[in-house]
Amino acid sequence: MNNPYQKYKATAVQSASREKLLLMLYEAAIKFCKLAIVACEKKNISDRGLNIGKAYDIVMELANTLDHTVGGDISKNLEQLYIFMMDQLTKANITGNAEHLQNVLKLLETLYEAWVGAIEKLKKDTEPREG
Repeated sequence: MNNPYQKYKATAVQSASREKLLLMLYEAAIKFCKLAIVACEKKNISDRGLNIGKAYDIVMELANTLDHTVGGDISKNLEQLYIFMMDQLTKANITGNAEHLQNVLKLLETLYEAWVGAIEKLKKDTEPREG
């Protein structure tokens, strides 16, 4: 790993908090989904497949890390959303239809914003109060 940028990225991931890692996963999934949409529009099958595969792997990782003992209904609902997204990504890869990717992108962006808000609220709620 001679590339300084790759070293920086590796260090950023290794030193990130759980919350930051979650956001980084969503950011990457969103990026790969957008790249897959562009590849669909350009009829570039190899780039489409590569980027869909990367997005799929991230969504699967998000699903695999759900803790149903702590998360309750929220984790069950997230699991259903992740399963739906993986299904949509598979359909997009098979058909080349970008509409499936748009569905996934909307969900990823919505969930990302929700997590950002939840993490900010958690930080505010756990900050020591002055006074």
